[in-house]
Amino acid sequence: MNAAKGTDQLAITASGEDTVGLVDRFTRRITEAGCNIEESRMAVLGGQFAILMLLSGPWNALSRLESQLDAIGKELELTIVHKRTRTREAGDPLIPYQVEAISLDHPGIVQSLASFFAARHINIEEMATDSYSAPHTGTAMFSVRITVGVPASTHIASLRGDFLDYCDELNLDATIEPARG
Repeated sequence: MNAAKGTDQLAITASGEDTVGLVDRFTRRITEAGCNIEESRMAVLGGQFAILMLLSGPWNALSRLESQLDAIGKELELTIVHKRTRTREAGDPLIPYQVEAISLDHPGIVQSLASFFAARHINIEEMATDSYSAPHTGTAMFSVRITVGVPASTHIASLRGDFLDYCDELNLDATIEPARG
C-alpha cells in the first residue's frame, strides 16, 4: 500500500540491544495497530540494532500506535522516537546519482563529502558507510555509498569533473554515476 499524496504518515527511529526476533516483535506491534510499513532501513551497528521506518495508515491506526510506542519501547528495550509527517511534495525534478568512494580511514570524510554536495544545492538522499581492514595489509579503510538528488538543471559533466577533482585532492578513489533502478 503506497501512501497517497498528502496522507498522514509516521516516521519512527528505534534503537536498542540487538536480539534475535526483535524485528518480528516490533513489526508485529505495527501490524496489530493497523499500520503499514512503507519504507524501512535496518542495521546492526556494533551491538546495537537501529531502525528507521515510514509508516502509513488511517489516522486512528497511527494514533493508536503512537499511544502504544512508549510501552512497546519498554517491552522491547528500544529507544523510540516518532513524528508525524506527510508524503514529500514534488519540487524541482531531481536525477538520482550514486556516489561511491573508498580511502584510507580518517576523520572528516563524510562531513567533507556532505559539504561538497551542500555547496552545490544537491541533497543527500541516502548514505551508508563502512570501516574495514584492507586484505593482506590490515590498513584501516573507509567506504561510503551515497545516493544524491541532482537538480535536472545541473550540468552533469561539470559536476562530475568538479567531484573527481575534489576527490583527488582528498585522496579518495571515487565514482559518480546515474543510479540504476
